Amino acid sequence: MIQWLDNRTGFKQLISEALFENIPGGSRWRYVWGSTLTFTFFVQVVTGILLWMAYSPSAQTAWESVFYIQNEMAFGWLLRGVHHYTAQAMNILLVLHLLQVIIDGAYKAPREINFWFGIGLLNLVLALSLTGYLLPWDQKGYWATKVTTSLMAITPMIGPGMEKLVVGGAEYGHHTLTRFFALHAGVLPAAVVVLIVGHIYLFRRHGITAKTPYRRPDAMFWPDQVLKDGVACLAVFAVVLLFVLKGQFTDGGHLGASLGAPAEPSEPYAAARPEWYFLFLFQFLKYFPGEKEIYGALIIPGAVMGFICLMPFLGRWKLGHSFNLLFTLTLMGGIGFLTVKAIQEDRSKAEYIQAVDAADRAAKRVQVLAQAPSGIPVEGAVTLLRNDPLTQGPKLFAAHCASCHRFGGKDGQGHPVSDDPSGADLKGFASREWLTRLLDPDQIAADHFFGKTAFADGKMVGFVNRKVTKFDEEEKAQLQKAIIALSAEAELPSQRELDAAETVLIEEGKTHLLDDIGCADCHEFHFEDEDATAPDLTGYGSRAWLIGMISDPAHERYYGEKNDRMPAFASKGILTSHEIALIADWIRGDWYEPSMETTE
Repeated sequence: MIQWLDNRTGFKQLISEALFENIPGGSRWRYVWGSTLTFTFFVQVVTGILLWMAYSPSAQTAWESVFYIQNEMAFGWLLRGVHHYTAQAMNILLVLHLLQVIIDGAYKAPREINFWFGIGLLNLVLALSLTGYLLPWDQKGYWATKVTTSLMAITPMIGPGMEKLVVGGAEYGHHTLTRFFALHAGVLPAAVVVLIVGHIYLFRRHGITAKTPYRRPDAMFWPDQVLKDGVACLAVFAVVLLFVLKGQFTDGGHLGASLGAPAEPSEPYAAARPEWYFLFLFQFLKYFPGEKEIYGALIIPGAVMGFICLMPFLGRWKLGHSFNLLFTLTLMGGIGFLTVKAIQEDRSKAEYIQAVDAADRAAKRVQVLAQAPSGIPVEGAVTLLRNDPLTQGPKLFAAHCASCHRFGGKDGQGHPVSDDPSGADLKGFASREWLTRLLDPDQIAADHFFGKTAFADGKMVGFVNRKVTKFDEEEKAQLQKAIIALSAEAELPSQRELDAAETVLIEEGKTHLLDDIGCADCHEFHFEDEDATAPDLTGYGSRAWLIGMISDPAHERYYGEKNDRMPAFASKGILTSHEIALIADWIRGDWYEPSMETTE
């Protein structure tokens, strides 16, 4: 059978030519880089095809399919992690291979074309990394790619057209993703295969360039060099697996590559950065602001690449080879310096660190929401965060409420505010603790309640200061029960179990609130009172009550004509009803958490 196959295919000669090539001076570890690159490309092809089987390249399904791969598909996290980190390993191996070629002088005649093939492969691998970065369609990939591709527009004459062609129109969206996917999974891998075949063919044609004098006698490629190549490939794969698994110990059990929040074009991403191997260019562009950007983005990098392509001609002379080596080492040092500087600058920027923290929180939050019983809606995963009070509430509060109110002394997003508050601090609003502090004579007129409002000298403050301060022990107990009853009106998630266990106490509190404490003198509470002059306490702090208060605080149910500067957010068109509901839910602590799931 073997003889028959060999007669028809000649495979024995192919194997002989592949395995029994002469290596001048014997096998060496420095020769392993080419084999490790071929191995990593093979790994990328295999894992890429398997990922392709579950990936759906559209703006509404890309993130969702990656989430499925990461969290639902058997060993999907492993496939994606290996694919992600092997891509990064390829960039490192290519640079090491290029450095070894230049040091050994393996770029000199007659190997110029093979050297250019290697340069072409380096650029193709970088292009694969760039196009692959967008495919998860998450925030970091979306915004980093948008910044990177926008550099095309500065190319004279053809720039805007090139950018529009790559983007697939004037805006980033579905066509951008499908074009990047076509490049990443089709065009670029095909080009890599062509260059690898040509590279190996020319390498075999010209043989290995070895240092002289030889340390050992010549030897065949098999078995010593094959063994070294195999060990090197195994080492590369082991390092990749280490990075895939490292999140288990450093990132709360996360395995594989990270996945950010779904791409949200309406949410600027201040933490947008290219992958670490592009950071040097990102840092380099900072030195060419405005109209000078073309020098940092095109002219200087183009000149450097052009010079590298001319190295084979300069390397014909000993001085030229020395200059090439010095230039290469200087270039590598410069790239390393710019990369480190970019990382250090980011670490020193409070704004960037806050943006990274916010992005991490959003990424973790959307994972929780996507794994909820309701799952991902048909509108796409991006709506999960859009409709999440925990995500949107703090942002909306900081933008529209924090000019007067505080939330735990901050602006809602955890940032300090320099201006003094002119309204109450709403953290814990309507809870038992919040109401207890509100009715404390020592706190009601403080800045975190009525101190900076028009009600600082009003009836409520007067009632607390004149009457509550004189309560005896029995009246204090009645007040505490009334507070429990009033807080129960809010139906706060944080007090749900406590309220359910104290229904008798709550009913007693309602009676005290109406008949003993004196609240009904000014407020309505489960009955109509034409003489009421203060906000209705029926459903106080509930979702409907709070939405109504934010929508129109001057409504007769709330403050009426006594409203103190608070705008009618709904009728004035400041906030939509959906945004008001998000703020209300967030203030109330009413959002989805796995721990809040109930079983029937």
